[in-house]
Amino acid sequence: MDARFNMFENEIGMKFAKRFANAGMVIHQSTLPSATQELVSLRVSQINGCGWCIDMHAKEAAAAGESAVRLSLVAAWRESTVFTEAEQAALALAEEGTRMADAQQGVSDGTWDRVRGHYDDDQVAALVCLVALVNAANRMGVILHQRGGSYEPGMFAAMLD
Repeated sequence: MDARFNMFENEIGMKFAKRFANAGMVIHQSTLPSATQELVSLRVSQINGCGWCIDMHAKEAAAAGESAVRLSLVAAWRESTVFTEAEQAALALAEEGTRMADAQQGVSDGTWDRVRGHYDDDQVAALVCLVALVNAANRMGVILHQRGGSYEPGMFAAMLD
């Protein structure tokens, strides 16, 4: 199946993509650990079934030095021993913030308390924005049938201001 539409060949799509990438830079430049950012992005993308985004975040994480073991286990983080308590809290927030329709309460108070116990205000803001941003990106990728496999680490760097 080919992608339905190429956003990068459309003026409106390209303008939006540039602004979207710049919004992501705010998160990338925050004090939220980069490993946490990629693990959360990968997990959200797995839940949403966005092949393009899974490809991108797995490759970006690997390029940044993330281990193959941790990347392989992110989908089963609860049943693994390779993630810190802080990363587990972030992954729980990512899942609950992504599966909001599945849980009537959205993000549980328990998960929120765990996140607040590990991250400062700036990191919490970055984490919440990251979950929202990746969910939005996943929706675009799935709607457009963007397929995984062709992403190269750093390929969107030229798009940033």
